[in-house]
Amino acid sequence: MNVTRTPFARGAIRALAFVAGYIACVAYAWQFIASPGDIALYWPASGVALAWVVLRGARWSVLVPVAMWIAHAGFQPGRDALLPYALVSGFAGALAGGWMACRKPVLRPGTVVYGFRILQGGAVMAVVSAIIGGFGMWRVQLVPAPDLMATQLRWALGDLLGIASITPALLLAADWWQRRPHERRDYPGGVGESLLWNIALVGSFLLMAWGMSLSHDFALGLSSLPLAVALWSALRFTPLRTAVSVLLTVALIAGFAGLGLAGFRPAQGTLEVAILLVYLCLLAILPMVLAMTVNEHRAVARSLLRRATTDALSGLPNRGAFETQVRMALRDPANVPLALAYIDLDNLKLVNDTASHQVGDQLVKAVAESLRTQMRSGDVLGHLGGDEFVVLFHNATPTIARERAQRLLHAVDNSRHRVGEEQYGTTASIGLVPFQPEQVEFAEVLSQADAACFNAKELGGDRVSMAGAMAGSASDPTSGMRWTVRIREALKQQGFLLYAQSIAPLHASMDDGAHFELLLRMRDSRGGTPHLPDRFIPAAERFQLAVKIDREVVRLALERLEAFPEAATAVSLCAINLSAAAMMDEGFVGFVAERLHRSSFPANRLCFEITETSAMRDPARAQRVIDDLRSLGCRFALDDFGTGFCSFGHLRALDVDFIKIDGSFVRDMETSPLAAEVVSSITRIAHLLNKRTIAEHTETESVRSALSALGVDYAQGFAIDRPQPFDAYLAAIAEVRASVD
Repeated sequence: MNVTRTPFARGAIRALAFVAGYIACVAYAWQFIASPGDIALYWPASGVALAWVVLRGARWSVLVPVAMWIAHAGFQPGRDALLPYALVSGFAGALAGGWMACRKPVLRPGTVVYGFRILQGGAVMAVVSAIIGGFGMWRVQLVPAPDLMATQLRWALGDLLGIASITPALLLAADWWQRRPHERRDYPGGVGESLLWNIALVGSFLLMAWGMSLSHDFALGLSSLPLAVALWSALRFTPLRTAVSVLLTVALIAGFAGLGLAGFRPAQGTLEVAILLVYLCLLAILPMVLAMTVNEHRAVARSLLRRATTDALSGLPNRGAFETQVRMALRDPANVPLALAYIDLDNLKLVNDTASHQVGDQLVKAVAESLRTQMRSGDVLGHLGGDEFVVLFHNATPTIARERAQRLLHAVDNSRHRVGEEQYGTTASIGLVPFQPEQVEFAEVLSQADAACFNAKELGGDRVSMAGAMAGSASDPTSGMRWTVRIREALKQQGFLLYAQSIAPLHASMDDGAHFELLLRMRDSRGGTPHLPDRFIPAAERFQLAVKIDREVVRLALERLEAFPEAATAVSLCAINLSAAAMMDEGFVGFVAERLHRSSFPANRLCFEITETSAMRDPARAQRVIDDLRSLGCRFALDDFGTGFCSFGHLRALDVDFIKIDGSFVRDMETSPLAAEVVSSITRIAHLLNKRTIAEHTETESVRSALSALGVDYAQGFAIDRPQPFDAYLAAIAEVRASVD
């Protein structure tokens, strides 16, 4: 039956424990006192008193004289005259020592600074207590006046030895008791080393006692045996273990020396007593200094390791720590089967932009906590940074892994962070890769999970996408990584090519001049056919290279137009595709403005094409980019209209000049009345809004004629011409212009 104790009951129990401990220490020390005028060689009760005041506060020092009075009544008859001075010395010493030890912000036990602060408090306590106690012994005529200073010295050293040997052990034990079980770090060695150390400590005591009994000439020298064991503890174990070994060692040697046991001859003169006590104080202090120094180095090492392996925001293992644990799992054939889940939050950027990054960080913490609750034994949860998490499922077949990944989706969806009356949440996209250890590498598994996650996000997010674990599968991400390398090389070495395809007017009333769209290609490093965009653009978008490609296209386009000035004067419209990333990039508009400022090509002949889908990701941001570029003179076209969100309201929301009707409707016009009606409807709405239409994928003359009949303004496709290198296209324009002139 669990019994809940009130604070008063807990305080009473602690007070009784203190009094009992104090009395026990007094009983041990008084074994050294043969006559009322003697001073105890070793006074461990002072160590108990100082520890009590440091732990409980100065107001609890009133228990010190109470405990001393009880002990005096039971163990020290015949010294009643000294009792008032003893009570005052104990109380004043504990109060002064506690104040000295706690006068600054309290540090955690186990540090060198804390240890020396306690030692300073102990020194003050010993001096104050010795001055009052020695004066009392002189006043009650237990010692003559010439021996007063010697008495006070012996009193102070006895108290200091008790403090040096007892107080650290009690404070460290109290700190250990207050910690949670997982915080009770022990030692770098194992159980075997701990058992060996225990045997060595007991053996050192036995050898010391046996050697001392043979001859008192090297009695103190044999104390080096338990000292060596204490130093071993200082290097390999916790300060608490060292403190306990020091306590036992000092108590044992002091007992031998004070009672004349095991070959010890009781110290007689003040000098002998002082030398012995100073030696025992050093025996108590030096191992503790070493233990606390080593403990601090361990704490710093743990802190650095934790900082290096833990994500500061979520408190989860970071990428390096997670990778280490996964690699260990891959080498362990017992961990079969496994699955890796790559988690990407869907709307964190929106939260950061609309609320604040602080709110976004708090939401990430909430998600981390929700994911942590879904972990089972053997699972590993990591935070790769930002909005990306990763989980290693232990003993999870593909079916089980998918079920658990779905639970992770629900956990993320249920994560909330409240700010005032507002609640913020998000969803996630998860890429899942089941695999068998010793069959794959970590980089391969992580890449495939990342690719599957990207696929889930492309499908709208808030879903799980499972990838195969074998290289060469359809979702193999290594190809994406290889394309990333190729793209970077192409950007450095001018490996991109521009092709042009005409946009032909379908009515005589349309403006004259060349209209065309620039199409991107990338050189094949082996000299083959240039690569089409559908091979490398997905990798560019995924690895944040699309904006760099957009800038390269603008640079190349203006560079070639400037190289063919005669052809450039005949160009009425040069259309360039923009990625969704360019619409979000703060520096893109500035780049275009700077490049147009240095160019002879008029900005009003430059037209940027944006897709309906990319524009609707952030319509306000898209319109700002349109306004900024339009202020330079540029025009805009809404590409692939009809396949994205397909809302005619977007035509009014976005200030564009051209509407490019998606080719899927154009191709089906001859066989699908619905497709023809969609083309007709888009055209009518566009004309009502004073916008012109361009039909993509016009591949036959019959389709071209049908488009003209529906009122479509321009056509683009194989029925007009096929894409050709931009330089050749401009050369042809220049040749036609020269022939006309």
